[in-house]
Amino acid sequence: MGSSYLGIYTILVLCLLGYSANAEVFTAGGPPNSDITAAVLKAFTSACQAPAPSQVLIPKGDFKLGETVMTGPCKSPIEFTLQGNVKADGGSTQGKDRWVVFEKINGFKLNGGGTFDGEGNAAWKANNCHKTFECKKLPISVRFDFVDNAEIKDVTSLDAKNFHFNVISGKNMTFDNIKIIAPAESPNTDGIHLGRCEGVKILNTKIATGDDCISVGDGMKNLLIEKVVCGPGHGISVGSLGRYGWEQDVTDITVKNCTLEGTDNGLRIKTWPSAACTTTAAGIHFEDIILNKVSNPILIDQEYCPWNQCNKNKPSTIKLVDITFRNIRGTSGNKDAVKLLCSKGHPCENVEIGDINIEYTGPDGPPTFECTNVTPKLVGAQNPKACVGPVVKAPGKE
Repeated sequence: MGSSYLGIYTILVLCLLGYSANAEVFTAGGPPNSDITAAVLKAFTSACQAPAPSQVLIPKGDFKLGETVMTGPCKSPIEFTLQGNVKADGGSTQGKDRWVVFEKINGFKLNGGGTFDGEGNAAWKANNCHKTFECKKLPISVRFDFVDNAEIKDVTSLDAKNFHFNVISGKNMTFDNIKIIAPAESPNTDGIHLGRCEGVKILNTKIATGDDCISVGDGMKNLLIEKVVCGPGHGISVGSLGRYGWEQDVTDITVKNCTLEGTDNGLRIKTWPSAACTTTAAGIHFEDIILNKVSNPILIDQEYCPWNQCNKNKPSTIKLVDITFRNIRGTSGNKDAVKLLCSKGHPCENVEIGDINIEYTGPDGPPTFECTNVTPKLVGAQNPKACVGPVVKAPGKE
């Protein structure tokens, strides 16, 4: 293929991806360790108003960045390339709920190999929102609000004060090769929290943090989590659901080919008793998961009530339907290998447990499998031995 054909081919590929071959670049940099907040906002505003696809570039280096809210709609797709490391204010910044925000953008890319450093060490000491409703919020590191048709790839979030990434009301978004890093003892530092989105993929990502690696909030539809390594952290969670009265149904959540290492929980669905709403979570599938010393590896908890912030005497009104756990294998960090604690008000429906092998060798005895208000369908082999339900031969197995 001649050079002219290669050039034409490259232009065609760029156009198919939504970017022109001669996209204008708006650079937002400065001297080492300088504050580039104004430069970033200026570059984004220029890119957003550009008539053709454009790029915002933060070059290599260490920079300070204050609260930065980048709002569309924009005239053309934008690529935001973070090659350097941007650092937040190292103080507690109580009362602020955001640091970097991308909102109301259709056609967006974030990449570059750089780092969002939330400088969370001082703030974690002041964070008690996991214990009480009456608390001052800390800033989420990176928020995506109403962002559609987006690819977030090859970036790192370090030491977030609160959630690392918060994704609300987006459509057709892909997170690929993301690194999330915070100590196990950092409170409320969910890796990726999602709510009211549709068509999101989280792929090839490594999350080590102090709370849920991935937490799925209300209104989620068609979410794929694949090839994610989680740990330390609190596992991969659907919920909590039912805390607020305005919540929406959750449907079609798939978690597969993931590895959990030393997490406090594994694969978890959690709903509040005395829930403020009546919604349904349906079509939730966990499959091909490797566990390494994971406490509570498989957990449906419809009595989720941290710090006694609810009335446990009232059963959860959240309905759980069509839930599967398939080919889950490895070691547990405690004897509670499987706990299916469903609501007595709305017992779980159509729960399938297929081919699980979870080992535990602690001094308090062999692993256990507990069921409450549910009769799971059993497929293939179960270790530990399942609580109740007829055994069904797994497809393709004798």
